[in-house]
Amino acid sequence: MPSNNNIVWTNGTFDVLHMGHIKLFREARKLAGPQGQVIVGTDSDQRVSELKGPDRPINNLYDRVDFLRAIKYIDVVCTYSSEHNLEALINQYRPDILLIGDDYIGKRVVGSEFAKNVVFYPRYGGLSSSKIINR
Repeated sequence: MPSNNNIVWTNGTFDVLHMGHIKLFREARKLAGPQGQVIVGTDSDQRVSELKGPDRPINNLYDRVDFLRAIKYIDVVCTYSSEHNLEALINQYRPDILLIGDDYIGKRVVGSEFAKNVVFYPRYGGLSSSKIINR
């Protein structure tokens, strides 16, 4: 699967970044190869509130996008406001690899029909932004 020019897509809220996210992005870069592209999608503020509750997000969309753009493993950051919008973005990029957390094994992975491969990545140390926020 790894080559020199894979397009790798991953997405999430990325509200409070933690080491699990960095390891995910590092794996995406490894899978993309040196000539490939890592594309990260993140939810709009309204979608985060709908999915996670009215007190979320902690960091607004503009800050989350800036945080993501500052990470050396990431080439492109996209935003989406609905599942349909997310599917359209994945369809637009037609990634070679859709990299997603292993908590989605056995569940529907949005946009998987537009990717050549789906790779599940193990959660690092049980970390989750929601668990960190709720501490």
